[in-house]
Amino acid sequence: MPSSIRRKIATCAVLAPLLLTPVVTQPAFAANPGHSDDVDPSAIEPHEAAYGAYVDTYKQNTPEFMTPQTNPAIGVLSEMLQYWTPGQTWNDGTVLNQQVHEQNIATSVQITQNRSPEEADEAYLADRRHQSYSVIDGLGEDAPAFRDLTNAGTTIQDEIPADALTVAYTDGGNDNGAWADTSSELGSVVQLVDTVRGNWATSNRAKEFYQYMRPFRWSGEVSIVPALLPVKKPDSQAASDGGFPSGHTNAAFLAGIAMATAVPEHYDDLILQSAALGYSRVEAGMHSSLDVIGGRILATAIAAATLADDANAGLVAEATADADALLGAELDLDTDRDVYQERLAEYIAETTFGLDPVGQAGIAPVVPRGAEELIRTRYPSLDDDQLRWVIYSTALDSGLPVADDAEGWGGINLFAAANGFGSFDRDVAVTYDAAAAGYGAADVWRNDIDGSGGLTVTGSGSLTLAGENSFAGDVLLDGGELAATTTSALGTGDVEIREGTLREQVVGTLLIDGDLTQKKRATLRLTVEDASTPSLLVEGKVKLPGTLAVDLSALESLPASLPLIEADKYPGKLPALEVTGLPAGQVAELKVEGDVLTLIISGGDAQH
Repeated sequence: MPSSIRRKIATCAVLAPLLLTPVVTQPAFAANPGHSDDVDPSAIEPHEAAYGAYVDTYKQNTPEFMTPQTNPAIGVLSEMLQYWTPGQTWNDGTVLNQQVHEQNIATSVQITQNRSPEEADEAYLADRRHQSYSVIDGLGEDAPAFRDLTNAGTTIQDEIPADALTVAYTDGGNDNGAWADTSSELGSVVQLVDTVRGNWATSNRAKEFYQYMRPFRWSGEVSIVPALLPVKKPDSQAASDGGFPSGHTNAAFLAGIAMATAVPEHYDDLILQSAALGYSRVEAGMHSSLDVIGGRILATAIAAATLADDANAGLVAEATADADALLGAELDLDTDRDVYQERLAEYIAETTFGLDPVGQAGIAPVVPRGAEELIRTRYPSLDDDQLRWVIYSTALDSGLPVADDAEGWGGINLFAAANGFGSFDRDVAVTYDAAAAGYGAADVWRNDIDGSGGLTVTGSGSLTLAGENSFAGDVLLDGGELAATTTSALGTGDVEIREGTLREQVVGTLLIDGDLTQKKRATLRLTVEDASTPSLLVEGKVKLPGTLAVDLSALESLPASLPLIEADKYPGKLPALEVTGLPAGQVAELKVEGDVLTLIISGGDAQH
């Protein structure tokens, strides 16, 4: 599916004034929801639902189990029963919360009546194509190679047929009638996707139980994409055509999570593509926002259960190894915070639809049993508890419709969880190995990190902090490289460079609220982009007995002196100096002038 299917944030932003119910302002993503300064380790212990734990009971999603207490696919969505009581058939249920219901349908009316022709075409493609094939676009520049290596195919072409208004087209897949081949070079990934979308992954049991109608049956103002009218089922078949949860959304997220497991370099891209496919179901007029939210929640639980099943461990290992060897996707190490924040907001808009909260905000998240499997390949350097803290610290805020299930599946924000911790609720220690594969060698954490904990980095690899951080604990670098790309990247504690390199890559000045201490074998690297302001501002004292490496390459001209570090105090001797970008014939030395460590340049054409 074309990447342009990803909705603009403004699409959801304009919904609020047009809905039938008043809008309550509430953030959909809280980087530190419900946290105190000292979060107990028990915070990440799983809770069980009436059906048990999804990862233990996922194979009970069958017609033999048709209650919230026995079927986990029904039970995980049982928050819906606070707003809706199913009837005996498709059109005799009871709305319990008129505000939630009316806003849900009003959202469908608003989106379908304001979609563009391009959005209508994309919604048609998302409806008619095999969802696993559509998710491939989330691989970005690696999508063409993936299609070749898997022999992926579709008979639904980008150009909508002229007779689509009267003919219901069905995707015939590739030459073998499949979305991709398990016998292909990258067949293990195809098999992983098919396994995650396996026998117990259907949304049909939940549809049959909840019997919540599709939006066009609630309101004649919901506009179905004209090219999809031939596939719209008549009321005579409505009993088998429920809206909640969305099966297409369920399938898209299942495929997206499976591919992201095998190709973690594109994890957040694939999750964003899955969300876009889910959002398109509302644009199509085929599903409501609650339907799509339910589909995402169901898929998250199903995927985790399948990945956590020991019977699938060998397939997961094979698929990730094959994808690494054959696809060779590059790590996503982009540090542009503005771009990330836009993408995060886009994901939240496409998965929450700006619906008013129905419960209390700020309640601490719950991390389901087995949820760590969702991001295990994304973070090969983290242990099980750390993976669970990542999920905990990046969760959606509580109170959103349908999302506060007992186990916590509805609160998981996979896009944010693919971009580092949202909070250091405990001290975090991580090791990167430059010789390791993928994210085991290098990573970027883009979320804004708060919390009372600190960070220790060891090894020979590298970690970049690219968020506006406020965590209170200390930072210790004991090997490898730690890079900071925002003013507040290092939090509010002390910073110690025991071994390795701390790299400043801030446009502006990097702040250290506490002390900065460097050992003899450590290096501090500063990149000077503005000769008039210091690259580093330290509120406490500075000890630099190691090496200070200064890069002047970004400067068009060099003054006779330029500030490097402003601090409260400089005890001890000055560091060894390494300078790059210094023209021939010029020399540089360090000097403390007042409270500023200054670089003095002389010789050649240095300006005075």
